[in-house]
Amino acid sequence: MSDKKTHNILNSMHIQHAHDRENDRTDTGSFPVVRKKPKQIGGGIITRLMTSLLIVLLCALLGFGYAIQLNNKTSSYETMSEEELTRLISETSTQVQNLQQRKTELTGQLNSLKASANKQQEAQRIAKENEDTSGILSGRLPAEGKGIIITISQGSKERIDAATMFQLVEELRNAGVEVMALDNVRVVTSTYISDTKKGLECDGQALKTPYEVKAIGDPQNLANAVNIAGGVGSRFKVKFGADVTVTQSESVDISETRDVGQYQYAKTVE
Repeated sequence: MSDKKTHNILNSMHIQHAHDRENDRTDTGSFPVVRKKPKQIGGGIITRLMTSLLIVLLCALLGFGYAIQLNNKTSSYETMSEEELTRLISETSTQVQNLQQRKTELTGQLNSLKASANKQQEAQRIAKENEDTSGILSGRLPAEGKGIIITISQGSKERIDAATMFQLVEELRNAGVEVMALDNVRVVTSTYISDTKKGLECDGQALKTPYEVKAIGDPQNLANAVNIAGGVGSRFKVKFGADVTVTQSESVDISETRDVGQYQYAKTVE
């Protein structure tokens, strides 16, 4: 390469470097410096820690409650005898049958009302029918039907208490009793039994031994509710030393009635 060409190349490089230095000195504008925000070590960590602890605590409480509920259900059935489980199944089946029967009756009344040409007359007939049913349930009207009669003698060991007598009433209800009377007192939903110095009282009326319970319903189911091993009938005999006699009958007459109660708070829905 000639000295002239070499000189030209070096000259061109020198000029280019001069232009580059000039461009570097040119103001092209500047951007604001964005500084990173310092991390808030105190407040952020405490907030997250408290939130985590709260979530863990809620999960623990929910798990504990579920475990307790599961254990209670399991233990309640596991500790029941075969006779008690059989009675529970029988009582549940009876309640289901009663509800299904009531549903069928109401459905039949509704269909009859829809199909009737004289709807007003049919509505009056249904109202009368329901009035009779509610009159029996409320104790306002006497009733008759198949069922059982229970006779309970005075206890030879100790006096029969109100709790056990009320347990008998509840067992009969669970077995599907429709109408019931205890001595001369008609048993209704608000009936209570209490202990007094002289003996038992039912809805404020004194009861005398031997106690007599008249119950209308399926005779076999009602008798099983009293006579089942380990049931309320056994309690009368073992704890109190009382004799319990259950007689099934095709015609139990419950003539005891009671006036309709005056409700202070409850009102019918128009």
